[in-house]
Amino acid sequence: MRRVYEPRDLLEAEMLVGMLASEGIDAYLAGVHLLGAMGDLPAMGLLGLLVEDARAEQAQWLISEYNAAAPLPGDEEPGACPGMLLC
Repeated sequence: MRRVYEPRDLLEAEMLVGMLASEGIDAYLAGVHLLGAMGDLPAMGLLGLLVEDARAEQAQWLISEYNAAAPLPGDEEPGACPGMLLC
């Protein structure tokens, strides 16, 4: 197994695990059990996304494409401001 990415938080980590799974890549999230002691503080490198060595390059490429993606024009909610969290 190889560490391919360090997510900012648990939400990003779970989204990436799901995205990789949809592409047929099994991913393991290391350090998730250490977050309980941190509370709401940033994870500071505790989380790590691991995949099989043979799929590491593909996983890194998919993650970089995910991070570089921008919303498609017209996908915004009507009347919402860009960058605004919708509840």
